[in-house]
Amino acid sequence: MTFTGVPLAALDFYEDLENDNSKSFWTAHKHVYDEQVRAPLLALAESLERRYGTAKVFRPYRDVRFAKDKTPYKDHQGVYFGETGLYLQISAAGLLVAGGYYDTSSAQVDRLRRSVDDDVAGPLLDRCLATLRRKGFEIGGHRLTRVPAGFAKDHPRGDLLRHRTLVASKSLGAPDWLATPTAGAEIAKLLRSLTPLCEWLDTHVGRD
Repeated sequence: MTFTGVPLAALDFYEDLENDNSKSFWTAHKHVYDEQVRAPLLALAESLERRYGTAKVFRPYRDVRFAKDKTPYKDHQGVYFGETGLYLQISAAGLLVAGGYYDTSSAQVDRLRRSVDDDVAGPLLDRCLATLRRKGFEIGGHRLTRVPAGFAKDHPRGDLLRHRTLVASKSLGAPDWLATPTAGAEIAKLLRSLTPLCEWLDTHVGRD
């Protein structure tokens, strides 16, 4: 498959799904999902796999077994490159790209904190995140309300010490290039911007 862009019809599909998240709507419009959402993102994932590793294109169905919200379908389509921690998705809001560690064990959290505290690794992460912020990325993740025990309350990287997970993301909306073949290069550029963060995490925190 050759990637030629993400059709704006994909965004329209999710806008309609938000208004009618029902099996009857899905059945009547599944061909739109298959042609305008899934097929382009499969082609995009394939074009990026050589650089970013095997991609997982998530299923569109929600697991509602233990959820209060019983709507059956996800309001976005996600693609995850698990080997590198990079992620992208399409929804009614447009394109979103992200990278980092989305879920961590206790051992990983401990290594993250020790690395943030380190006089070499910590400032390196600070510079990496500053670069991402300048490029319009938001820094997020699950965080404690205060600096964890064992570290100075006025630690110069106290805000980072509060993180249990660490993710950078950027919402692009629907840029002019999204529905064109140029989208492949533009998205690859965004993912490259996220790579230093993911590499820092792989080096200093590691995957359990």
